[in-house]
Amino acid sequence: MKLEARNIYFTYPGSKEPVLEDVSLVLESNQRLGLLGPSGLGKTTLAKILAGYEKPDTGEVLLDGAPLAAKGYCPVQMIWQHPERSVNPRLKMKEVLAEGDRIPERIIQKLGIERDWLERYPQERSGGEMQRFCIARALGERTRFLIADEISTMLDLITQSQIWNFLIEEVRERTIGLLVISHSQELLDYVCTKQTHLQ
Repeated sequence: MKLEARNIYFTYPGSKEPVLEDVSLVLESNQRLGLLGPSGLGKTTLAKILAGYEKPDTGEVLLDGAPLAAKGYCPVQMIWQHPERSVNPRLKMKEVLAEGDRIPERIIQKLGIERDWLERYPQERSGGEMQRFCIARALGERTRFLIADEISTMLDLITQSQIWNFLIEEVRERTIGLLVISHSQELLDYVCTKQTHLQ
C-alpha cells in the first residue's frame, strides 16, 4: 500500500505566500519515513493534508492511487504534538478511546494504559498518559498509515522511549506506514528507515 502527495500547493487564508509549494512525498506501508525541516516550512500543514484535515489548493493525496474517502474512517491517522488539544475535555478517557476504530486490547496493555484511567477526564491525566490514549485511538484495526507530528517533544525521556519502542514494533508487525515529523535528528536516526527534507 502507498500514500502519496503529488504536487501539493497550500496557502492559508489571508496569506499571499504559499506555505507549501509543489511538494510531493511517497510513503510505503513498510516504511518509517522521517520528515525534517526548519519550523515554518509547512511540515504540520503537510501532515494535516495527508490525513485529510486540510485540502490542498492544487495537487492531490492518493491512497493506493485513489483519493482519500471524504466520509467514514480514514486509514491515515494523525497523532498531534499536544494531546490536550486533540481530545474533548468533556469526554472521559474511555470515550476518547471509543472515537477510534476497534482498538485491540493488546494495544491498550502495551501502552501501559491502566483501567482506572478510563473513567477519568483528560485534565486529570498527565501529558504522557493522554498521549498514550491518543496513540491508541489512532491505531484502530483499519489504520494503514500513521503520522506522528512531534509527538514526544513534551514528554520525559522514559515515556519517549516507551512510546517509540512500542510504535516501531506495532507498525512493523502490522505493516503500517509511519511518517515521523521531528526536529531531532537523533530520534529520526533511531526510529526511521528513510528520511527526507522539506525545503
